[in-house]
Amino acid sequence: MNLALDISESFKLSLSALVANKSRGALTALGIIIGIVAVITTMTAANGLKNTFRETFASIGSDVIYVSKRPWISMGPGFEFRNRKDITLAQSKKLQQRLQGRGVVNPSIGGMRNLKYRSKVLEDIRIMGTTEKQIIVSDMVPSTGRFLMPFDVEYKKNVAVIGSEIAKDLFGQSGAVGKIIKVGRHKFSIIGVMEEQGSSFFGGPNFDRQVFIPISTFSKTLGTRGGRANVSIAIKAPSPEEMADFEYEVIGEIRKIRGLKPAEKDDFSLNKLDTILSAYNNMMGVVVAVGLMITGISLFVGGVGVMNIMFVSVTERTKEIGIRKAIGAKRRSILMQFLFESSIICLFGGIIGLLISAAITQIINQTLMPASISPSIIVTALIISVVVGVISGIVPAYRAAKLDPIEALRYE
Repeated sequence: MNLALDISESFKLSLSALVANKSRGALTALGIIIGIVAVITTMTAANGLKNTFRETFASIGSDVIYVSKRPWISMGPGFEFRNRKDITLAQSKKLQQRLQGRGVVNPSIGGMRNLKYRSKVLEDIRIMGTTEKQIIVSDMVPSTGRFLMPFDVEYKKNVAVIGSEIAKDLFGQSGAVGKIIKVGRHKFSIIGVMEEQGSSFFGGPNFDRQVFIPISTFSKTLGTRGGRANVSIAIKAPSPEEMADFEYEVIGEIRKIRGLKPAEKDDFSLNKLDTILSAYNNMMGVVVAVGLMITGISLFVGGVGVMNIMFVSVTERTKEIGIRKAIGAKRRSILMQFLFESSIICLFGGIIGLLISAAITQIINQTLMPASISPSIIVTALIISVVVGVISGIVPAYRAAKLDPIEALRYE
């Protein structure tokens, strides 16, 4: 009961002291405000980047393995990969046969070409030669029209499915389906428009600026020497749970198809969404660590400022402390009073920092990427504020609690 009364009394006294020195309290909280804004902005930006990254590359598929000549991400020299033999359409067909329907196999060939519709020209558009299975191995589907069909591939039809950004650039609000475009020197009839994926925030491929045509047509019209060009093979696993075992099976079958001996290294690369996610997590780990280090410095400077002001406050109120002790106040009451005072200053700074961060987050959300402050970030920021307040106030509060009442009453 006495402890509860001490806490209540100490809290009231600390509030009274802060109200009496509003300007000083506000200036003292400035360092904490800057630190909390830095903490929240760093954490919010990291979460926003993570979500944007996942959305950007969602069409790759988490249960899809991509067999390619080169790895998507490579830190070393590239000559080793350049010397590898191309992956061919014939090898893709053999893999489909060997897997016996356990996975969906979709070969594709990519190249950059100019696109033309009447007088409008779009430069460096990615043209993907693929099959009807493309929409099975990815999350992309047409918003209007249809996608490629087996007969389009079999009969080498000059048909195309275009990205949403290309449709806007060439046709505006009018319908694209049925229009004729030129890819290089060859005419293609548009049969569908893919739903919008959103442009890459990370300098990766823009899935809204690509065109899908039958892989057989790509081989015939765009100079890939009868299908002998380098092919990328996408294989969708039977289920996400079987992904690990299925990967080993794919590696084994590809090695057999490419005639590799047991002692020979793989002359192909297996790429997955996890490959990109791992590289991203490593990069963001460094970025967040640097951000939190800078944030820690800000909070440290803010905490030193609070500690300095609390020492000043103890010195100014030495006689008051002596009077309180003379009429029976215990050390813990004095200790709690100053701890409450420093904690309230930092908590006030934390709340102001939250409000500023909410405004910054809204700006980021409107201009750069989807971002929001999660409840966990709010709780973390407030806890950090209180902890900084307690740490900053503990030494001045202890010094106040240890004052001799007689010496304190004599102080002027």
